[in-house]
Amino acid sequence: MVAEESTTFAGVTRPTEEGGLGFHLKWDMGWMHDTLQYMSQAPQYRKFHHRELTCRGVYAFSENFVLALSHDEVVYGKGSLLRKMPGDEWQKFASLRLLFGYMYSLPGKKLLFMGDELGQSSEWNHEASLDWREAGFGRHKTLQRWVEDLSRFYRDTPTLHSSDFDPNGFQWINAEDGENSVLSYLRRGNDLRDVLLVVCNFTPVMQQNYRVGVPFGGEWGEVMNSDASLYGGSNQGDLGAIQAAPVPANEQPTSLNLLLPPLATLFLRPKR
Repeated sequence: MVAEESTTFAGVTRPTEEGGLGFHLKWDMGWMHDTLQYMSQAPQYRKFHHRELTCRGVYAFSENFVLALSHDEVVYGKGSLLRKMPGDEWQKFASLRLLFGYMYSLPGKKLLFMGDELGQSSEWNHEASLDWREAGFGRHKTLQRWVEDLSRFYRDTPTLHSSDFDPNGFQWINAEDGENSVLSYLRRGNDLRDVLLVVCNFTPVMQQNYRVGVPFGGEWGEVMNSDASLYGGSNQGDLGAIQAAPVPANEQPTSLNLLLPPLATLFLRPKR
């Protein structure tokens, strides 16, 4: 049972015997508003809005949240999700891939509104069907492939969903790099080495020699990259794997020297 509720009323997803309302999940309207507000900014101005991405950390585990990209944001003149993204067509689709990768990697359940996954150009019209003609062509098709593979990866990777409501399942690596508009964090599972590193580059600039602290040495494999050519990206990255160096960074004992693709989400995990 899910509550679409937009106030700060406490305890919506707490049991009734503890004074709560007893819902299983609650929409995180604040995340939806702040994230779309941030993504609508031209990339050169995003560094001034970095807190819109990180403020959720203050309340992320206060309720059992659903990260919703809902119908409310794609009707009545607000435009489709695709058209909210700035830049040329390539940047718009890259930004959607980045947004979905970022969304799937955060704690909380996921909700996409129909049409988001194919990058529909026009806003939703309740008196018409989705524009399925777009679905099988060009960047719409490669975006769909990204959402399909991302959803499969999410389903098959318990690290991304088994600890959604446990603060121990999430750890910031660097939440403060607004100057480069980059976020990096870990999703953690039950096992000490059951971790995923997520790095999001919210600029259309490829960032080379970007150092990110990690808790373990050895080789880290790139398991998902929204910039892969398969998904319509520029195919930049770290050639599938990268060796952690004994260089402390971000309060971690070792670090990776990464190439960050433009407008992209990277998922990396330590090889065992």
